[in-house]
Amino acid sequence: MSQKYQRFADFYPYYLSEHQDTVCRRLHFIGSSLIIMLIIYAVMNSQLALLWFIPVLGYGFAWVGHFFFEHNKPATFTYPFYSFLGDWVMFKDMLTGKIKF
Repeated sequence: MSQKYQRFADFYPYYLSEHQDTVCRRLHFIGSSLIIMLIIYAVMNSQLALLWFIPVLGYGFAWVGHFFFEHNKPATFTYPFYSFLGDWVMFKDMLTGKIKF
């Protein structure tokens, strides 16, 4: 990546271009869904120690998608905050049908 993104609105189209493979997007969706379910379960059952698994679920599924299906390096390494935000915006866009998955 040669361009520095100063705004998320400029970064998001790049983020989507790094998620063209359907399996990669699905793995992101699964990881994000599991994170939500884990948070709900941990809070409802007073098992907050389980929250340590959030990065494993989030990054685990996403990185498998990138390394084995998309064949690129996750944007997390260069733009950690924008990438985190992009994950959740893409999740919302998949839920609402704006992005196919």
